[in-house]
Amino acid sequence: MKARLRSQLVARLCADLLVAERSQEATHEGATHEENRPENDKDTRALEQSYLARGQARRVAELRSEVALVKGMPVRDLTDDDPIALGALVLVEENERGRTLLVAPGGGGAALEGDVLVVTPSSPLGRALLGKRAGDDVELRAAGRTRSLTVTGVR
Repeated sequence: MKARLRSQLVARLCADLLVAERSQEATHEGATHEENRPENDKDTRALEQSYLARGQARRVAELRSEVALVKGMPVRDLTDDDPIALGALVLVEENERGRTLLVAPGGGGAALEGDVLVVTPSSPLGRALLGKRAGDDVELRAAGRTRSLTVTGVR
């Protein structure tokens, strides 16, 4: 199951990467097109597009890195006795509602098949989960509120 989830996440990131690359190329072309040369010293269209293209280029680089990291993510089976680490499928309960999370190096916030939510180790929830085991309670503060979760399983 984890290998399938990883493949889905890689496919989603690759699709996002393709869109980001196309957007970045179009913005770069617009910034350098001769029709966008400034007409006067107040005309900043080309400058604004170059800033946008630079930001998009950074996002493209981030997505390429995420794709590589997710492709290399371990898919080994874990047990409830193992600490939560990269590649773990984590079952949590919050307010009597169960949730399944995949700890991955990229694609945070993505929803995968079976209602699995991707969390990254750099997110507040991901940081709070790392190293915990089944049966552990996790408390985290995010967006001005405190959340309490219980880890009910590690796979």
